[in-house]
Amino acid sequence: MDTWRLRCLLSLLFLASHSQASQAGQVCVLVDSLPLAGFQFYTGRQFWDAMQPGDQLSLHREPDNPHDRYAVRVDWHDHPLGHLPRPHNRPAAQALDAGYGLQARIGQLQAHRNPWKRLRIDLCALP
Repeated sequence: MDTWRLRCLLSLLFLASHSQASQAGQVCVLVDSLPLAGFQFYTGRQFWDAMQPGDQLSLHREPDNPHDRYAVRVDWHDHPLGHLPRPHNRPAAQALDAGYGLQARIGQLQAHRNPWKRLRIDLCALP
């Protein structure tokens, strides 16, 4: 399944990079929408009231992470919020390592006692 997701991602990147609108910087192809892992261990609660759906998030590869060699940390305004979930991070890590443009944004915020349901990330492919 990881190989399938990576192929889909690369296909979407190819299509986006060859569209006229993408050359104007207007295309962001939604690749996945997923929960944020580890929210309860990072600074998300501290900035909860300031975060809004649509806010830009930054992705940072952590190839030396002792728990997962495909780890991708997610930051909001240089504040770590957590990581892409392990079952979903390998295609994103491989795309980032290969130099493909990925963008993340807050897709949904929900005040929920389960930290896995508090924040959804929209992961987009850029040309």
